Amino acid sequence: MPHRVVVLALDGVLPFELGIAQRIFGRSLGVEPRDQGAKLYDVITCSVRPPGPVATDADFTITVEHGPKALATADTVVIPASYELGPVYSEGRLTDELAAAFAYIRPGTRMVSICTGGYVLAAAGYLDGRPATTHWSSADHFQALFPAVRVDPDVLFIDDGDVLTSAGVAAGIDLCLHIVRRDHGTAVANDVARRTVVPPHRDGGQAQYIQRPVPDAQIAGTTTARAWALGRLERPILLRDMAQQESMSVRTFTRRFREEVGISPVQWLTQQRVERARQLLESTDLSIDQVARDAGFGTPTSLRQHLQAALGVSPTRYRRTFRATAGDRC
Repeated sequence: MPHRVVVLALDGVLPFELGIAQRIFGRSLGVEPRDQGAKLYDVITCSVRPPGPVATDADFTITVEHGPKALATADTVVIPASYELGPVYSEGRLTDELAAAFAYIRPGTRMVSICTGGYVLAAAGYLDGRPATTHWSSADHFQALFPAVRVDPDVLFIDDGDVLTSAGVAAGIDLCLHIVRRDHGTAVANDVARRTVVPPHRDGGQAQYIQRPVPDAQIAGTTTARAWALGRLERPILLRDMAQQESMSVRTFTRRFREEVGISPVQWLTQQRVERARQLLESTDLSIDQVARDAGFGTPTSLRQHLQAALGVSPTRYRRTFRATAGDRC
């Protein structure tokens, strides 16, 4: 029999995340002669209540045809994100309905969460003492609510054997493709990725693509220096030059900068240059050499090292992720 994947749809479920498992697992077909075209997964959706309507975070409800007993048939359970987790989100505990539903899950069942679905796994105790991730905007709250979990807020997904967690939205696709690759090999995963029109592989260790804006410059004492630096990122910038913009000593400027921004001036400059490089890679056809120069890294090697350190990808791969090449366009 195909591997049974049971998707648990909770009230407030995000429709996009809910559909990921059906799209990836449900479209995974055998590619070897012995199983050519055969369905490799049987995917069903269940609720914590008897079959019936489940509210989503959109302006429609969905009708689920399976109740919580379906969890007893699962080889893999997938929990998509929900915006109505109630005490799971506020207190870190399962509701009575959820606890009763989880009682049906057999020991050894593979558990998977997408985005804030990780809250449910954590509340059920599956993540105690284990690494996990969630959407970057929820990471601090998640860690505070579940201190026994080793939260990594930057990665796309984490595979910890029988428990896997992902960051938000598209990272759920990456995780499901990773599971298909782990279960059935690269050829099957690439096939379903091609038909879904998504990148076949993004390593889990890649950083989430997070915008990290600088604090409000209008109330900061180093505003002038930061504005000056942003206007000349492509040129060499010394710490003493930034301090001069505020008529401060280097020591005073560095201390004030840390108080206002939370990191050192050098770290901030590197972040801004990485952001500039990202913008150029996403929105222009400039060569990697030119991007390196315009972002202030000077050489492609330096750009590659800093982008790899910040995001876990090379400049070329980053550009491919965000901009279709001419050969990829329909």
